[in-house]
Amino acid sequence: MRNFDELSEREVLALAIANEEEDGRIYLDFAEGLRDTYPASAKVFTEMAAEEGDHRRMLLDLYRQKFGEHIPLIRRQDVRGFISPPSLWQMKVLRLEAMRNQAEQMEIEAARFYRQAASRSTDTSIRKLLGDLAEAEVAHEHTAERLMEENLPQSVREQEDEAARRLFVLRFIQPGLAGLMDGSVSTLAPVFAAAFATGQSWDAFLVGMAASIGAGISMGFAEALSDNGSLTGRGAPWIRGVICGLMTTLGGIGHTLPFLIHNFLTATIVAIVVVFAELGIITWIRWKYMDTPPLSAALQIGFGGALVFATGILIGAS
Repeated sequence: MRNFDELSEREVLALAIANEEEDGRIYLDFAEGLRDTYPASAKVFTEMAAEEGDHRRMLLDLYRQKFGEHIPLIRRQDVRGFISPPSLWQMKVLRLEAMRNQAEQMEIEAARFYRQAASRSTDTSIRKLLGDLAEAEVAHEHTAERLMEENLPQSVREQEDEAARRLFVLRFIQPGLAGLMDGSVSTLAPVFAAAFATGQSWDAFLVGMAASIGAGISMGFAEALSDNGSLTGRGAPWIRGVICGLMTTLGGIGHTLPFLIHNFLTATIVAIVVVFAELGIITWIRWKYMDTPPLSAALQIGFGGALVFATGILIGAS
């Protein structure tokens, strides 16, 4: 890997040609990934890819005039200081806002690259060439903004952002919430039954850990096998399964860890406080992401948790 200030003018132009080609392909990948769900944004990226193609042809013409036909293969990953673009073909889920931000970063980096190249050039004609390219890249930034304004009016952008939010909820929040609710509520009965049956913190801790981990494994497999995501758009099943399983285990472990406290009464009080905190977190998530009214969410979660909690105490004390 070489430093940028070690490159000759010829190598800088070769690097610029490779960058423009790669950026154009990235924009086309963005467009293809968004075409079915966000057609307006897909059109924006398609037109930006066309702009990159025009810039590449301009660079090629100028390079041939100055250095001939052979162009050495120099890529941004061969030069220190560049930010490597994402490998989109490896990504299962393409987030709309992340792609917009990535496009903005790419344009800013390209403009900075040309300005720095122009500032360090000692050849008058090359310096002018690189300065023109910097101005062209700045114009490209304005073109990208114009394309966004023309193809993404506020109403369309709001619709696409809302669709992206729904997909995020469907693929990540929903399986995580299902796991957290199951882990926090379903493990209450065995943990507190063991606590009140034995009066020993360690016994309750062991039962709680077994119940939490077992529930996590069960819920993870159930979520992963329930839907492959091809029709519902819920994303990769193994990702949902891992999220659901981890959140289930986390929900159960939360009120299990207090039983590491040796004093049984203190451990039980702390565990009950943790239970209230867990139910509060679940209520907030349901209100924030599932559009459930706060009072309704609190009553639903509180009622279910109270029933399971009472069941565990009654069974353990009998």
